Amino acid sequence: MKIFAHRKFLLFVFSFFIALSTFATAPIKALIITGQNNHNWQVSHVVLKNIMENSGLFTVDFSISPKHGEKMNNYIIDFSPYQLVVLDYNGDNWPKTTQDRFLEYVRNGGGVVVYHAANNAFTDWVEFNKIIALGGWNNRNESSGPWVYWKDNKLVRDNSPGVGGSHGQQSEYVLNARNTKHPIVKGLPPKWKHGKDELYDRMRGPGDIKDLLYTAYSEPSLGGSDREEPLIFTVEYGKGKIFHIMLGHAGDSPENNPSMQCTGFQVLLLRGSEWAATGKVTQPVPKDFPTATSASFRKDYKAP
Repeated sequence: MKIFAHRKFLLFVFSFFIALSTFATAPIKALIITGQNNHNWQVSHVVLKNIMENSGLFTVDFSISPKHGEKMNNYIIDFSPYQLVVLDYNGDNWPKTTQDRFLEYVRNGGGVVVYHAANNAFTDWVEFNKIIALGGWNNRNESSGPWVYWKDNKLVRDNSPGVGGSHGQQSEYVLNARNTKHPIVKGLPPKWKHGKDELYDRMRGPGDIKDLLYTAYSEPSLGGSDREEPLIFTVEYGKGKIFHIMLGHAGDSPENNPSMQCTGFQVLLLRGSEWAATGKVTQPVPKDFPTATSASFRKDYKAP
């Protein structure tokens, strides 16, 4: 009887550690919210899912809103199953129930990725603008908060009047690190060239950036602001971690999509997503990351 009980106990311990190991390596459950956008969301949400699931770190669901102008009353989202919410949405206001649930989700520690034009959304939603820190377009101006940009080795908050949100002609440009120790960027180069993309500038908002990770110079000859603009950063809201990445303008198709095919964009998206969901980054620095002089691409959205 004692031998049987001992074996039973060992089997229990073995099963426990197997279950613990499985739990520890379970993919992060993520939700992409999309369905309305002044950008090509039909391409972007599929590509975001491909990048994330191809990494093996995430399982991804979609929440696709009604079309612009259609009734939003029944667009109610349950955020509770998810460790991460990726915003690929810029459109009609969510119903109050969904707004309240989203704020509760973030305050209680839910991770959020603010992707590209999602920072154009919800100009008049005060709490949302705290979550994104900086936004643009949709009638944003000085009443939305200051311009925030990098000058003389510090972030400047500029209350001058003017539009909130613009960009010049699409081009390749160099990202400049402003933090080399944060888990999202640790080990990545201090400068790297990004594939052809929009470079958002003159962004306005509460501006409560916690960790500024990368800026880029907005070239005036291309219609830019002549400023070093914050493009990748973190924000805290309650217990929630927010990763805001302004890169990634979707192309005509997944095959013609240089900004999202850029290795730098994909790596930062994955590292920022993991950090927002877990507070850690377990991914090694990839060998195919861009250099200061040359962009690199994962055209199939997979690591080599």
